[in-house]
Amino acid sequence: MKILAIAGSNSETSINKLLVSYATSLIENAEVEIVDMNDFEMPIYKHQREVESGVPQQAVDFAAKIDTADLLLVSLSEHNGTYSTAFKNVFDWTSRIKNRAVWNEVPMLLMATAPGGRGGLGVLEAAEKRFPLHGGNIVDTFTLPFFNDNFDKSAQKISNEEKDSELKDKIKKISAIESILEK
Repeated sequence: MKILAIAGSNSETSINKLLVSYATSLIENAEVEIVDMNDFEMPIYKHQREVESGVPQQAVDFAAKIDTADLLLVSLSEHNGTYSTAFKNVFDWTSRIKNRAVWNEVPMLLMATAPGGRGGLGVLEAAEKRFPLHGGNIVDTFTLPFFNDNFDKSAQKISNEEKDSELKDKIKKISAIESILEK
């Protein structure tokens, strides 16, 4: 099974990258690729730019990674209640590739975390509404509030037992779906 893990942030110290990396460690016998949004920097989407230059190669490359995945683990950072600019720009450009849906119906566990009590719930809710319109096959969602209190950075894992158990259950659920699809 090939897992594509996406942290919707371009921060070198992204807490969502820590969360998605931990989530991938819970899946056995999988090939994992963790996407760095910094590898997909491109000009800000503008229709006129698209008409003049076409879709940038970085967006095509991002789409190709999705197309080779059996499972997507996506953890979105929240900026002012919605997607980070880095993620939104990649999403916008990828949505402009002709004859494809951004997420290509690949099963997805959609996650978010934040330092506050809502744990990125605003961006999670926005993505839950938007992604299915772009081929998002969201199997389940997970949010981790109060990241600094509930994640042990030195151990690279969730320290809150209840939230850790919740994530492990969701990983089992999505892994089981992938096992069924392989048959």
